[in-house]
Amino acid sequence: MTFKPLAAGLTAAAALSAASGAFAQAPAAAPAQPAIAFGAAIPGLCTMSPEAALATSQVGNYVGGRMKQIVDQANAELQGEKTQLDNDAKAIDARRATMDQNTLEQQAAAIQVRASAWQRKAQLRDREIQATDQKAENRVNQEMEPLIKQVFQQRACTILINRGSVVVANPAMDITPQVVSALNAKITQFAFDREHLDQAGAAPGVGGAPPIVQTPSAARPATPAARPAPKK
Repeated sequence: MTFKPLAAGLTAAAALSAASGAFAQAPAAAPAQPAIAFGAAIPGLCTMSPEAALATSQVGNYVGGRMKQIVDQANAELQGEKTQLDNDAKAIDARRATMDQNTLEQQAAAIQVRASAWQRKAQLRDREIQATDQKAENRVNQEMEPLIKQVFQQRACTILINRGSVVVANPAMDITPQVVSALNAKITQFAFDREHLDQAGAAPGVGGAPPIVQTPSAARPATPAARPAPKK
């Protein structure tokens, strides 16, 4: 009996490296294009790029760096466990000629159980990284929202358009730099760690969904426990 080797790559874990997309560095600049002669800025029309604000603000850069640390920690954890699994599988495979069939099958089954648990754990870490990234992004957006309104009023804007929804526009109408400046003055970092989605009762190392706790319906109260009849 020959063991099937575990996947050579960290399939689920590798996906973690792409989780912190909201705070990734801005894409490489496109090749230089001929200068455009813009018409006059339209009074009251403003544009902004929330993505650029996230990517270029100090707090956005901080979150991006922190997310990379969290992703690296999760990948190191998973890679270490996978290496141990691979080594144990190879050790059993090397001894298969000296083991009876029953023992070989038992040890092979144990390795498969551990490999399945590892896959579930990798998927759990992936969900946790995504939840962490989303929570951090929401925090930055929460800090930035009042600043957008503030700059909107300062620039006497009538309408604000997402810069990504237009092909090209006069940069004089772009309020992104002012929003980033205000955000940098307000907050540059905040502490956060990886979200733990298995703390609601999932078995350690399994990574399953937390159990559903049923509560009595508001329209139908729970039946009270029976009480003994009073003694006469």
